[in-house]
Amino acid sequence: MKSYVLSIDQGTTSSRAILFDKNAKIHAVSQKELKLYYPKNGWVEQDAKDIWNDTKYVCHEILKENNLTADDIDSIGITNQRETIILWDKQTGEPLYNAIVWQDRRTADYCAELKEQGLEDKIINKTGLLLDPYFSGTKLKWLLDNLEGARDRADRGELLAGTVDCYLVWKMTGNHKTDITNASRTMLYNIVEQCWDNELLDILDIPLSLMPEVNDNIHLFGNTEFLGKDLPITGIAGDQQSALIGQACFEKGMVKSTYGTGCFILMNIGEEFKKSKNKMLTTIAYRINGKINYAIEGSIFNAGTAIQWLRDGLNIIDDAKDSEDAINSVKDNGGVYFVPAFTGLGAPYWNPEARGMIYGITRDSNKNHVIRAALEAQAYQTKDLISAMADDAGYDITEIKVDGGMVANNFLCQFLSDITDVKIKRPEILETTAMGSAYLAGLYTGFYKSMDDIIAGSNNNSEIFEPSINNDDRDMLYSGWQDAMNRVIL
Repeated sequence: MKSYVLSIDQGTTSSRAILFDKNAKIHAVSQKELKLYYPKNGWVEQDAKDIWNDTKYVCHEILKENNLTADDIDSIGITNQRETIILWDKQTGEPLYNAIVWQDRRTADYCAELKEQGLEDKIINKTGLLLDPYFSGTKLKWLLDNLEGARDRADRGELLAGTVDCYLVWKMTGNHKTDITNASRTMLYNIVEQCWDNELLDILDIPLSLMPEVNDNIHLFGNTEFLGKDLPITGIAGDQQSALIGQACFEKGMVKSTYGTGCFILMNIGEEFKKSKNKMLTTIAYRINGKINYAIEGSIFNAGTAIQWLRDGLNIIDDAKDSEDAINSVKDNGGVYFVPAFTGLGAPYWNPEARGMIYGITRDSNKNHVIRAALEAQAYQTKDLISAMADDAGYDITEIKVDGGMVANNFLCQFLSDITDVKIKRPEILETTAMGSAYLAGLYTGFYKSMDDIIAGSNNNSEIFEPSINNDDRDMLYSGWQDAMNRVIL
C-alpha cells in the first residue's frame, strides 16, 4: 500500500527527506547539515557532490529508520534553494566546480556593468527580476568564463547546467528537466512569454543547449530507482513558491512569509504579469495544468543566518531555541538594532556592497539585547517589504501566513504582528515548503484528491497573533530601525 509522499527539501544549510501521509501530516523527517564554503569575501559555495550524496543519504535513512521500503512511497516531490547554480559534464554527471550559492555576490561588478549599459529595464520587462548577482544567470556566465575549457565544451554540447532541483532530477533519472518556478529565477527565462529568452542568453553568452526543459509544477519529471524500486518524481517547486502552495495561497492578494536561512515574502497577484514600482520582484508563483499565476516577491538575504551567527560566530547562544529565553530576560531592545547584511541587502534596497552592523550599543547593553535585536530585525525587514508590496498591489495587507523554523519562536510571531500591524497566521505544521512539493507530487498521482482539499487542510489548527502595541510605540521602534539602516546604506 502506498502510504506516503516523499518530499526532498534540499535547502541552503541542510538536505532533508520528509514523509507526508494522506492527511498531509508529517510521519518522519531525516536531515543532514550541508557545509557552506566562503573562499573569498562575498563568495558562497557548496560541493554539488555533497548535495547529491546528502540527498541520497537522508532518503535512504528515512526509510531505514521507519522500517519502510520504496513500496510504501507513492511519489516524490522536490523543493530546493532556488538560484544556486551547478554546471556538470553531460556524460559523467561530474560537476565542473562547486555549486555557486544564491547568496554569492562575486558577479556584483558585472551586474553593475550591465546596468551601465542600460539593460536593467529589458531584464525586468522579460524576467520580473532586478539586475543583481542573486540570480543564476550571471553566476553561470562566471563559470563559463573562468573554468578552463568550459566555454568551448559548452559550445560543443558537452555540458549541462541547472538549479539544484534540475541537478537532482538529472542524477535520479537522467532527464534534464526543471519546473517553471526555478526557471523563473535564473534571469534567463522570459516569464511573460514563458520560454528561455534568446536575447538574454546572447547578452550573457550562454548557449541554449545548457538549459533544461521547463515544465509545469505538477508533471512527470521522470522515474527513479535510487531507492531500490521505480518511483515517479511528479512535483517540483522552488522553496518559496512551494511554501506558497503549502500555505494554499491560491487567491489573489494572499501573502506568505518564510523565515529560514533568509526571509522571503510572496504575494499572489493572479494571472497577469505586473512590474513592481518599488524594487520588488515579479516571479512565477506556479503553473498548474498550463494555468499560470504570478507573485510579487520580497527577498531578505539573512534571517536565520543571524541566529546561526550568534551561535557559531559569537558563541553567545548554544542553540537557536535558547534565543526566546534570552529575549524574555530583557524588557526591550535597549536601543540596540542589528542589521544582518552579511551578504548585502536584498529588497527593497538591493545593495550588494552593504555589510552588517549592530548599532546603538551602550554600557548598559548586554548579549541578550543583541540576541533580541537579531530577532526583531526580521520584523523590521518584513515591514520594509510589505509596505512596498502593498503599494505595488494597491491595497493593504491584512494577514500574513508565516512558516519556517524561526516562527516556532512566539516572541518573533508576536513582534511581527506588532511591527507590521497585521494578523500573523502560523500553521500547525511549519514545514510548508516541503508540504508544498508533497502536495504537487500527490496531486499528480491522485494521492491527494484536489486543490480544494489542500485549501481546507491549510485552514485547520492555525495559531493567530494580533497586534498588541500602540501606533506611537510602533513608529518609535521602526524609526530606530530606519536610522540604523540609513547608516548601513551610507
